Amino acid sequence: MQLEQLEQLMSDLLTRDAGALHRALDNSGDEVQVELSRETAELVSRWIDARARGEEVLVSPGKAEVTPTEAAVLLGMSRPQVRKLMDRGLLGFRKVGSHHRIRVSSIREFLESERPRRREALADLAALQDELGLTSD
Repeated sequence: MQLEQLEQLMSDLLTRDAGALHRALDNSGDEVQVELSRETAELVSRWIDARARGEEVLVSPGKAEVTPTEAAVLLGMSRPQVRKLMDRGLLGFRKVGSHHRIRVSSIREFLESERPRRREALADLAALQDELGLTSD
């Protein structure tokens, strides 16, 4: 299946599921019953899990942009660290006059690209803990 067809299928599923959710919410009562596609249910589950962990959930338009300070908050790092990522070409940005704007999609791409490196670093740390006898059995 081509990428365009897959994207259209996902869009169709989300549109169908959004309609089902809105119809279910139009009914009164505290409980809502609705059938969703697995893809939509997994997406909703990730949002709920994040909120249960006390995390913020950001939903933004595809071309939304933020300042470096806002990007720092989203990334959980300092503004100078964000500037270093920008300078190293790891975080895409554009200039508007003398101001920098970072697309939210660029932040998401950076986080996705960092996931394997972070996973490897955590595995290395766990191995070091085991080697030093710092873990309890």
